[in-house]
Amino acid sequence: MGNFKFIPKEVKDQVVAKVKNDGVPVAQLAREHEISEKTIYGWLKKLAVDGISALEYARLKRENKILLELVGKLTLDKQKTVNFKKN
Repeated sequence: MGNFKFIPKEVKDQVVAKVKNDGVPVAQLAREHEISEKTIYGWLKKLAVDGISALEYARLKRENKILLELVGKLTLDKQKTVNFKKN
C-alpha cells in the first residue's frame, strides 16, 4: 500500500486557509508541507458548501481582486483624460 503520513489538524487547517483566504497555489503548499496535491484537493472537496468548493471560492476571490484593481486603474486613467481635456 502507499505511505501513510499522519498530518496534524493544525497543519491541515493552515493549508486549507492559505488556499481559501490567500489564494496560495495547491502545488506550492504540497511541496512546502510534503503533502500530495491529491490530499489537499480532497480536503478542499470536503469543505464544499452549497456546491461551491473552497478551491472555486479562492479562485473567484483572486479574480475579483484582479478585476477591482483593473477597474481602479481604468477609473484613474479616465479621470486623467477628463482633467487633461479640461485644461
